[in-house]
Amino acid sequence: MVDRALAAAGHRSGRYTSPHLVHLSERFVIDGQPVAPLALESVVTDVHDAVGGLLSRGQLQASPTFFEVTTAVAFEIFRRARVDVAVCEVGLGGRLDATNVLQPVVTAITSIGLDHQQYLGTTLAEIAGEKAGIIKRGVPVILGRLSPEARTVIEEVASGLGAPIIPADDNRALERYSPIRLGLAGAHQVGNAVVAVRVLEELDRQGTAVPVAAIRSGLETVVWPGRLERRRLADGREALLDAAHNADGARALRDHLAASPPRPIVFAAMRDKDVRTIVETIAPVVSAFVMTRASNVRSADPEVLADLARGTASRAVVAIEPVVGDALKHAWRLSRQIVVAGSIFLLGDVLKELERP
Repeated sequence: MVDRALAAAGHRSGRYTSPHLVHLSERFVIDGQPVAPLALESVVTDVHDAVGGLLSRGQLQASPTFFEVTTAVAFEIFRRARVDVAVCEVGLGGRLDATNVLQPVVTAITSIGLDHQQYLGTTLAEIAGEKAGIIKRGVPVILGRLSPEARTVIEEVASGLGAPIIPADDNRALERYSPIRLGLAGAHQVGNAVVAVRVLEELDRQGTAVPVAAIRSGLETVVWPGRLERRRLADGREALLDAAHNADGARALRDHLAASPPRPIVFAAMRDKDVRTIVETIAPVVSAFVMTRASNVRSADPEVLADLARGTASRAVVAIEPVVGDALKHAWRLSRQIVVAGSIFLLGDVLKELERP
């Protein structure tokens, strides 16, 4: 939303997000378009050579991770493209994230839930401490709707660094831009939009002009694949794609589906996620589970997923189709309208299937 609004305001904007669904280039966006393959290849080659040189001179003690490399690639792409402003999403946590070498003009923490506990901590307070690591001395921080436990931690860190807190937990912040129809589906996107608006308003206050019309355009025209995204096939069949890879995401998907008749869901999840909670959350609003496996070594065994679904109070039918293509066919035999959710990696596999001639 922020990126689209900046572009609408006439700024040359860059955007770095993760993970990608199908193509690596999705992570690096300039003026609304993924970086061109040749430009990406050139930067990756240069970063690879730089890493080799650092290792050979002993200036780097170990090879960087995949995410550290893509982050370096993003920054170099933005430098070469001479962007006016870049919107960068943290990969994991914040304090130790590769993106945290930046000196931003504004930071934002949209929400804090239980996810990636093996890295970030087992309580909301511990996770908030990690996410608060992006707060910089004197730099305004936008805060979405947080639990009291998490907000207390964030406020303590911000106070210690003299970073002004700008609250974004009141939907009335959107009244200035009404009437407006958000480009992204789901009630939870209203909260995200409020955070985006506060970020844009702060940028405008600092001198990066973003008029009201540009903010409205950013909220209305934003496209985000795999987030309650409706894909319609030529023959009329339809798939609703949503990551829903943690408890908060599952609740957002459940709330969205509750307004429609139950439909089958093709489901896969990573085994290090809170799979039981995700399955139990969405079970009441689906007519059938078709458990499958994403093309990632962390993907949970479909048999295990099926057992979890059978253990819920739901009357949903449970089937197992380990191959993603077969899972889609099975679900579409049950209904011409299906859901695909549980993992970003699954969505990438499904999009590849849908793109097959």
